[in-house]
Formats: sequence, C-alpha cells, structure tokens
Amino acid sequence: MDFDGITTLSFDCYGTLIDWETGILAALKPWLGANSKTPPDDQVLEIFGELEFEVEDANPGALYPEILGKVHKALGEHYGIPSSTGEQKAFGASVKDWPAFADSARALAYLKKHFKLVILSNIDRASFARSGEKLGVAFDAIYTAEDIGSYKPDPANFKYLLHHLKEEFGTRPDQLLHVAQSLFHDHQPAKKMNLHTCWIDRRAGKQGVGATVALYGPVDYDLRFETMAEFALAHQKQMSHTDLEKKLNASETSGKTRD
Repeated sequence: MDFDGITTLSFDCYGTLIDWETGILAALKPWLGANSKTPPDDQVLEIFGELEFEVEDANPGALYPEILGKVHKALGEHYGIPSSTGEQKAFGASVKDWPAFADSARALAYLKKHFKLVILSNIDRASFARSGEKLGVAFDAIYTAEDIGSYKPDPANFKYLLHHLKEEFGTRPDQLLHVAQSLFHDHQPAKKMNLHTCWIDRRAGKQGVGATVALYGPVDYDLRFETMAEFALAHQKQMSHTDLEKKLNASETSGKTRD
C-alpha cells in the first residue's frame, strides 16, 4: 500500500516514538547490580515484557505507574532479590526519564503537516505528558489505557480508537494507518480489525523480541520501516512523485490545448 487516502496516523508511543527499552534498562540495572545480579539486557527486557502483559491483563483498570510497580515486585521475585515499596514507586515514576528516539520529533513535525496525529498508548495521561514534551508536536488526540480502562492488545482499545476518531474527526477505518513497533500489542489486534498498519521495526538486527511478548507464526502489516525517519522520507518521496506526475500531466494537457 501507499499513503493515498490516509488522513490520520495513530501511534503507539513506547517502543515506537519513545525508547522505552533504554529507559527500562536504565531504571532497572542499578537495582539489579546493587543486588549482585547482572543478567543480559535482552533477558531483562523479555522477562519484563512477559510480566508487564500478565500484570496489565490482571489489572486492566490500574494506572501505568502502578503496573510498573507490580512488575518491579514480580521481577524481584523472579531474580530472588528484594523489591521495596520505594523502589517500586521509583520504577513507576521512571517513565518521565525514558528518552525519545533521536528521529521521532523531526519525523512527527513533518508528518503533522500532512496528517492528523493520534496517540493510542498503554500509558496514563500524566506519564504521557512528560513524554509528549520530548516529542515536540501537538497531537490531535491522545487515547490512553487510563481513558479506556484496558491495555492493548485488548480489542477494546482499538474499538475506542475507531469510535472516537469517527466522532471527533469523521475518520473512517480505511483512512487510518496505525504505526507501531510491537507486533503483539498493536499489529496483531489491529489487523484482526482490518486496519492498515505500519511496523516501525526498531529492533531490526537485534536478537529476541525485546520488552514485549513473543508471537509464534507470521503477523501481517502493510508497511515496514526501521525508523520514523525512513517512514517520513517514504511519504516525502511519494508526495514528490505525485507532484511531478501532476506537473507532467498539466504540461501534456497544456500542449494538447495549444495544438
């Protein structure tokens, strides 16, 4: 597919626009090290991903800082080390320190000129506000797990997205492109609802699945890029090609008129 007919881009945030894996490791490694634990980074991320889904699934109404606190406690149990209430709260508050990917803000600034930009994220509004500052763009709508009362990959989150886009902007499902890194949280449920999706494969070239849940078998998507910069550039190239085609057609029409 290309971008023809697309008016709205919905984004997963963490893993796609915000480098949550770097943020997660920065928050957890000092704690692990202080307790004489030095597991490989990929192992920590994959265990985090499994535990996060289990906690979200069991506590769909909990705010994301609470989810992270419970994950911290579960990680402590997994590694056999203490997880204090203070450490759990600190991990829950660490979202504000998670960095944006270097290309996110610039790509979003370009895309804002051509599309409505929407967030659909497993986050709470207060935590996203701090991340949003790093992204440097005014999103047209922000839909969070706090608003919805459930966490992706629950289909309720995508139903909420589609309902509110129609009510607020008149956006039809075929006019939406969902942009995300996680095949598990985003692409699989979005495709079950026949949405167009774009995979930002931030882990290209790396082993394992990172801070998400492994899927067995193929997952469909329409577009794939390794960075947001590549995604924005692909749209720019299509726009340039379209503009050139229009100029050529106009020139041909003008020539025929003179003849």
